[in-house]
Amino acid sequence: MFLSLVQKRRSIRSYEEKPITSEKIDLLIESALRAPSSRGFNPWEFVVVTDKGLLDKLSKAKPHGASFLRHAPLGIVVCADPEKCDVWVEDASIASIFIHLAAESIGLGSCWIQIRKRMHDQTQTAQEYVRSLLKIPEKLNVESIIAIGYPAENKPPHGKESLQYEKVFYDRYEKN
Repeated sequence: MFLSLVQKRRSIRSYEEKPITSEKIDLLIESALRAPSSRGFNPWEFVVVTDKGLLDKLSKAKPHGASFLRHAPLGIVVCADPEKCDVWVEDASIASIFIHLAAESIGLGSCWIQIRKRMHDQTQTAQEYVRSLLKIPEKLNVESIIAIGYPAENKPPHGKESLQYEKVFYDRYEKN
């Protein structure tokens, strides 16, 4: 079951105009909260956004790669407290992928929007923009936003032959 999720999951950037039920949102959040974290510190926190006005504003968090969020019925902002754990980036990323896989498993599409280390404009980071918009405390860092919705596009899985097996080595990093 897990392998079939991994094999068919694709980044979906086009969504139907259909709200996501609170039961499905609860499943996504439960999945995020079950994500493993270094030493069990769980430094992540999540902001669940369903307000269309906020989703539209969040879609402008950076110049490229976020505009599709304006058409998503749901965005989950993944944050973490760097004071709780020195590997908060990894922990937040693991939680993000749990959200992606949970979405796929319940018939939803999703796409990652990188926020950390991106700019909103020439003077403000994407993180500062998102923090200000959602009233996220200064102590939290914003890693990503996961756009989620019912897919309005159908992407076939990547074929096994397209996988980059040349990047895999056994026992030693040696190219034959």
